[in-house]
Amino acid sequence: MLTELGCSATAASESAPGAASGDAGSGSGGSLALGPGAGGGGGGAAATCTNVDLLFVVDNSGSMADQQQSLIASFDGFVKGIRDKLSGALSYHVGVVSTDDYGGNAPGCTQIGSLVTRTGGIQSSNQDCGPFASSARFLDATEPDLAGKFACAAKVGVGGADDERPMRAMLNALRPEMNAPGACNAGFSRLDSLLIVVLITDEDDVPDQCESETSCATYGSGGNPQSWYDEIVAHKGGVAKNIVVLSLIGRKADNACGAQVAAKHIGFANRFGDNGHIGDVCAPSYDGFFSEVLPAIETACKNYEPPK
Repeated sequence: MLTELGCSATAASESAPGAASGDAGSGSGGSLALGPGAGGGGGGAAATCTNVDLLFVVDNSGSMADQQQSLIASFDGFVKGIRDKLSGALSYHVGVVSTDDYGGNAPGCTQIGSLVTRTGGIQSSNQDCGPFASSARFLDATEPDLAGKFACAAKVGVGGADDERPMRAMLNALRPEMNAPGACNAGFSRLDSLLIVVLITDEDDVPDQCESETSCATYGSGGNPQSWYDEIVAHKGGVAKNIVVLSLIGRKADNACGAQVAAKHIGFANRFGDNGHIGDVCAPSYDGFFSEVLPAIETACKNYEPPK
């Protein structure tokens, strides 16, 4: 288990308080493209992972406008840091999902877990964010303005249900049937990639409180931290160390933005050991958190194990 990383990030602890290729291309504006010398600053051995999938799970409930903007502001530096650390990574996929069914998305892809390519509603970017250079529903290293396209997709707005279901959004996004040819996330999640999940929410996953098959007070993701862990690991061929979980959540009850202590999310991230980290969703900037977790991402890439 990692020790304290500083004021903005910690290793997760359950006992914490209360179809495109995606090959490297050229570009600017937050591009993940690998040019000559990219990633050479570390001077170490080349990373083992060659494919990287980044999934951003963004809470679109009513209190998340400022946090979405903080994520967007920190994205450019985060991807540049990944590019510099992962010298052997040649292909990147970047996708965004909301924590609820998302009516602003493209027709046929409004169910929870579908990658966002179009936004709509209160305080969203209210744009069609495509077409993407990948010719798919996710961004990749060939995108000339990666930061701009991400900003469009990640500003999902605040019109979502207060019953946040980030775990269901994450797991649905990675299901094989969602990534099959012709499906909403076709080609995004790859078995032979390092998966980095960035979760940003100010509440815990709500419980399923159903009195009958047709009547529920709240609709949660279903399951619990262990079952979520088991499912996501199964999606990666049973190799847990090929997953990095970065959770920007409520860490303690006394916080600046009224975030709920996310005990379930802490428990989920904790199961990934040194690959699970939690940061403060209330922080005015996420730059520090993303900077401090880059060494862990680099290590996970070097320790990548091809699934059998």
